[in-house]
Amino acid sequence: MKTSRLAAFWDYWGPVFVTFALYAGIKSFIAEARYIPSGSMLPTLQINDRLVIEKLSYRTRSPKRGEVVVFNSPYSFNKILIAKRLNPLPSTLKCVVVSFPLINSLLGVVDPACNAYIKRVVAVGGDSVFVNSEGKLFVNKESINESYVSNFCPLLQGSFNSCRSINTVVPPKHVLVLGDNRANSWDGRFWPGNRFLPEKEILGRAVWRFWPFTRIGNISSN
Repeated sequence: MKTSRLAAFWDYWGPVFVTFALYAGIKSFIAEARYIPSGSMLPTLQINDRLVIEKLSYRTRSPKRGEVVVFNSPYSFNKILIAKRLNPLPSTLKCVVVSFPLINSLLGVVDPACNAYIKRVVAVGGDSVFVNSEGKLFVNKESINESYVSNFCPLLQGSFNSCRSINTVVPPKHVLVLGDNRANSWDGRFWPGNRFLPEKEILGRAVWRFWPFTRIGNISSN
């Protein structure tokens, strides 16, 4: 009797468990879908764009300049931001749970350390990089023509400029990431203490926009 009940249970729920296991495996190791919640990557990515994030490339190589990457929130790895927390960092399980749409809409549930960010890699380990107060980029003393940037920081005489300039060298196994919307992006220019993104915190590379249908296509890296 017990065997038949177990068989019936497995016949019903087995496919569900297998489906979720495959989904979790694909999401963790191959690819996943992400949506854009903010305007920090305008005009390249619009708010509510849906993207495919592939996770295989960086298992065999490091990120390249120009690639758009999704990564763990700086609140989960930046030591200064972590030190300001009142509670311990959330577990991976908690972050998975609060990422579900119906749950993350509840006030007070979402932890900033569970979020994922999307930015563009503008410099890699060993690069000498200068970003001026307009947000214009120079790598290894060469001006970079960033056709994907249209909203630089305004320079108004006598006015406060909220954008920061940086002049530094990227350490090994790290990258510098900036938003394409230079005038409105919280990125490596503003992170306290260490402005660089460790490669190990990168979740994957944005490769394809599948929604809306009117703008389906590859994500440009140049």
